[in-house]
Amino acid sequence: MDLSEFQQITDDIRTEVGQVVQGQEPLIDMLLTSVFARGHCLLEGPPGTAKTLLARCLAQVISLDFGRVQFTPDLMPGDVLGVNLYDFQSGSFRLTKGPVFTDILLADEINRAPPKTQSALLQAMNEREVTIDGTNYPLGGEFFVIATQNPIEQHGTYPLPEAQLDRFLFKLLVDFPDRDAEISILSRHAALPVETDKGRTELRRVLDRDTLLAGRALVDSIRLDETILTYIVDLVRATRTDTEVLHGASTRAADALAGAVRARAALDGRDYALPDDVQALITPVLRHRVVLGPTAEIEGRTSDDVLQTIVNRLDAPR
Repeated sequence: MDLSEFQQITDDIRTEVGQVVQGQEPLIDMLLTSVFARGHCLLEGPPGTAKTLLARCLAQVISLDFGRVQFTPDLMPGDVLGVNLYDFQSGSFRLTKGPVFTDILLADEINRAPPKTQSALLQAMNEREVTIDGTNYPLGGEFFVIATQNPIEQHGTYPLPEAQLDRFLFKLLVDFPDRDAEISILSRHAALPVETDKGRTELRRVLDRDTLLAGRALVDSIRLDETILTYIVDLVRATRTDTEVLHGASTRAADALAGAVRARAALDGRDYALPDDVQALITPVLRHRVVLGPTAEIEGRTSDDVLQTIVNRLDAPR
């Protein structure tokens, strides 16, 4: 696969998903970057902003197995991973696999479940395998989690622990579409029966398993210049010494940012990365990986604000 073929495939994906999810084009691009960078993705936003619909449509255009878990306060780890049940006919225990045994897992409203259940995904997301009763079960190299969550200020939510947040390549903030996009959405729905399930539109499958592997191999072939690597490291290290940050980003975060930069360059049709790639991705990669200090919180500063200040303070390579 070459860059032109790769671009054609990703353009087709954007077109297919855009038929159903309107006004969220930047989010679609970020999800594609996440898929080819082999990173999991966390979508945060208020209800009714097409988070679940976006994840479902992306899964439709990729010819991989798809599973969904609706996280609730009474959900148990076994409901996600699976359990060994005794089979009276054979006289032995048999594994009943949970929804985690799939290629694309939609973890819907992940912060509605208590921490014990949230942690069931830690090993799966980091190692792409799960351990049940002492036996390891691989999930496959294509295993990919798209999790949605409501803002943590909402009633009945449990903030994800830092260790689990660090498993997500991106944390993407989903906002309401602009006025024109909302009018377009309602106009399209006005031509359908009222009870139509808008999320069940059949989309053309654009990407199969072999094409996905070829696209990821193309991303792997992109090498980052030493100046780009140094820029990434300096930005990440700056989060550890900034007076507004209590806990800065880790080396794993720097490595994740480098991988995302390579995927973004390929999506843009380039076999080289630019400082603009780093600046465009540093916020979604690091916003959930830094913990702000009391000074920033008192002043009402967000992680995005602090990260932008750090970017503005450091000179980009020329």
